[in-house]
Amino acid sequence: MQKQRIYIDTSVIGGCFDEEFQKWSNKLFDEFISGKHIAVISDLTIAELNRASKEVAGKLLQLPEENIEYVFRNEESNYLASKYIENGALSNKYYEDAHHIALATINNSNILVSWNFKHIVNMSRITIYNSVNILLNYKTIEIRSPMEVVEYED
Repeated sequence: MQKQRIYIDTSVIGGCFDEEFQKWSNKLFDEFISGKHIAVISDLTIAELNRASKEVAGKLLQLPEENIEYVFRNEESNYLASKYIENGALSNKYYEDAHHIALATINNSNILVSWNFKHIVNMSRITIYNSVNILLNYKTIEIRSPMEVVEYED
């Protein structure tokens, strides 16, 4: 079976150090480290991490390079993010959140994982993201929290 390619935004990385989210974020990181999944990391996420604490910014260093795929902003991702905003998924103030969705979509990630329930992991917004994707001939994107993605032990 092919490994899931999971796009993670900055909230997942920061979640490794947040009491409320650390159990699930760290479990997902363990699954990346073991090679169960591929972590899809964008240059946007890297840029956001540069504004974070050293502890949070350094978390990616735990991941083996062979279990990471890097993706980069480009004209296509800029265009798609702007279409999400034009269609009312988010206001322009949250362009970076829209851009995370666009990057995961154009790079054919299996899932985008986030703790951002206001702008990303939100059913009404996911409906708009996927409606725009269908309209523009992209695949729909699964958007979940880490808690919904990690393997549970019996």
